[in-house]
Amino acid sequence: MNNKRERVALITGGSGGIGHAVALRLARDGMAIGVHYAGSKTKADETVSAIVSNGGKAIAICGDVADEKEMTTVFDTMDETFSGIDVVVNTAGIMLLSPITELNLEDLDRIYRTNIRGTFVVSQQAARRLKSGGAIINFSTTITRLQFPNYGAYAASKGAVEAMTLILARELRGKDITVNAVAPGPTATPLFLNGKEEAAIEQLSHAAPLERLGMPEDIAETVAFLAGPARWINGQVLFANGGMG
Repeated sequence: MNNKRERVALITGGSGGIGHAVALRLARDGMAIGVHYAGSKTKADETVSAIVSNGGKAIAICGDVADEKEMTTVFDTMDETFSGIDVVVNTAGIMLLSPITELNLEDLDRIYRTNIRGTFVVSQQAARRLKSGGAIINFSTTITRLQFPNYGAYAASKGAVEAMTLILARELRGKDITVNAVAPGPTATPLFLNGKEEAAIEQLSHAAPLERLGMPEDIAETVAFLAGPARWINGQVLFANGGMG
């Protein structure tokens, strides 16, 4: 008789884009999924329905990633529903583009609140609660290495995510919990496509040697690797960008 406990994953920003693809991919690996959302309950419910219709287990959970009280409730709900959490994937993030000299500082605060404070709050909860054998997977960006103009605030926020990821991996010595970050290149998601001219998208689609944009499913495969078999990869930033940069 197999008494092995079902693994459980919480995906922040799991209602769309990369988060949606990650939720579906980890569900295919047999994990029960918490689909976190902040704005669109409809999209979160659609993700849950897609998982359940394929025989999986999933719930939708709302919360502001930067609010420690709301995220404590999210983690409590996951614990009560699934008797623990094994994997936390932080895909929630925002990207506002502007030259540094022209950036509205209120936009800077918005970026930092979600991308830095949000990642910190969720990582803190995960570090306190994940079971042995667990994995924390944060999200950076290849832009931290490419230095594209207009991405200054966004890249700076993701540089901070990388720093906290690498340090947390070392702080969790002896816990058997891995902490890594995935750094996608240009990926065909609303976050990337919105506000860009067709010519810019076309140029970026040929920047990688594979000569296409990444797809959310490409990034989800990298996450599934870190969430499952990749137990010897820890304290690293994995660039999933088709060879770009």
